[in-house]
Amino acid sequence: MLFDSLGLSDALLRAVRDQGYDRPTPIQQKAIPAVLAGGDLLAGAQTGTGKTAGFVLPLLQRLSARPAPFVAGGRGSRKPVRALIIAPTRELAAQVEASVRLYGKHLKFVSMAMFGGVGFGPQMGQLRRGVDVLVATPGRLLDHQRQGNVDLSRVEILVLDEADRMLDMGFLPDIKQILALLPESRQNLLFSATFSDAIKTLANRLLDRPDVIEVTPRNSTVETVRQKIHPVDRDRKREMLSWLIGTHRWEQVLVFTRTKHGADKLAEQLSRDGIRSVALHGNKTQGARTRALDDFKAGDVTALVATDIAARGIDIEALPHVVNYDLPNVPEDYVHRIGRTGRAGATGEAVSLVCVDEHVFLRDIERLIKQSIPRETIKGFEPDPNARPQPAKPRQRQGRPPERGGNGAHAQASKHRRGAQPASDGRRRNGRGAPSGSRQQARGR
Repeated sequence: MLFDSLGLSDALLRAVRDQGYDRPTPIQQKAIPAVLAGGDLLAGAQTGTGKTAGFVLPLLQRLSARPAPFVAGGRGSRKPVRALIIAPTRELAAQVEASVRLYGKHLKFVSMAMFGGVGFGPQMGQLRRGVDVLVATPGRLLDHQRQGNVDLSRVEILVLDEADRMLDMGFLPDIKQILALLPESRQNLLFSATFSDAIKTLANRLLDRPDVIEVTPRNSTVETVRQKIHPVDRDRKREMLSWLIGTHRWEQVLVFTRTKHGADKLAEQLSRDGIRSVALHGNKTQGARTRALDDFKAGDVTALVATDIAARGIDIEALPHVVNYDLPNVPEDYVHRIGRTGRAGATGEAVSLVCVDEHVFLRDIERLIKQSIPRETIKGFEPDPNARPQPAKPRQRQGRPPERGGNGAHAQASKHRRGAQPASDGRRRNGRGAPSGSRQQARGR
């Protein structure tokens, strides 16, 4: 199948061809016709499968089919926001907005990324000039709304991207507040890298008779990623990582730690070992985070040491290696982490350095992905068979952006991991009756 057969406009097809694409990915094949049909959509796909284009392209086409409304005076921008895309992290918001500009370059739309860590002034100025497509993190969006800077009363399309991550980070209360600001008549699109039971519950409450697309089994890992476990003692992990990078001459590796302090410490240690390294986590300023990513993508940094804030929304072309220096204690995060490599059909390698303390985490991960990850003991790094596990402190989520308070995010995340039912979220009815929540055949199959 070619993009030409999906019903996209010439302007959008030109933008797609400009990027060298002619064949859509499976999620794009199914999502684009479904969104163009105008109904609600629940879509699940592995990270790295092109799901951003799967909603950006048809969203732009639907907006271009109708003239933009204007508001004379009043609060907010001179032309109201027509499409609202909510993302859990700054990096993902910036990436999605870049895709809107990329695919909409032959159209006359104004887009904007709105997130914390940067000043209010420039964002307020852009809102006054008018924004058609707004990509925002929940906290900063509500901050602007409370100050009367943004008008959401005429949103035609709402997208919740990486919805599972937003639930896990405790953003459900913010999402409920945002939904209450939107018009009842709108199209809702919910995209998620995993299809958890909590996501299905949210979808049943938010979406009105949605099409359901699931192009891969829930919580599965990308087949193009080679997974491997290296058993090692806890106090030799850093030594092993330096050995792996040096021996195999890795030039670009994304390393995940469980804590912000651990990321800073490991980046410093690797730098002392002669490996160009930088840390990336939520305590960094937005400028520092942007510079770290840019240096990593440019090849000026070999090892980007990150917490799980980087597990979503960072699209690094042809990233060859991901290392779990610390295994996550939330098994779904393993899927998101290793999904940073093996993207868009490319091959990649995901290596996990596992000590005796993490055997319970490994068991939960393998149970989730329904496969055993191959073990490979490296000569000279054999773990002590008599070592006993030390109790691991539960890792706090890399939750809300710095401009927002915790507001119970960790407790909320815990509720969702136990399968708690999200509270009523003020979903729309559209005059079409209660959402059925039933699984329907996806359009375009």
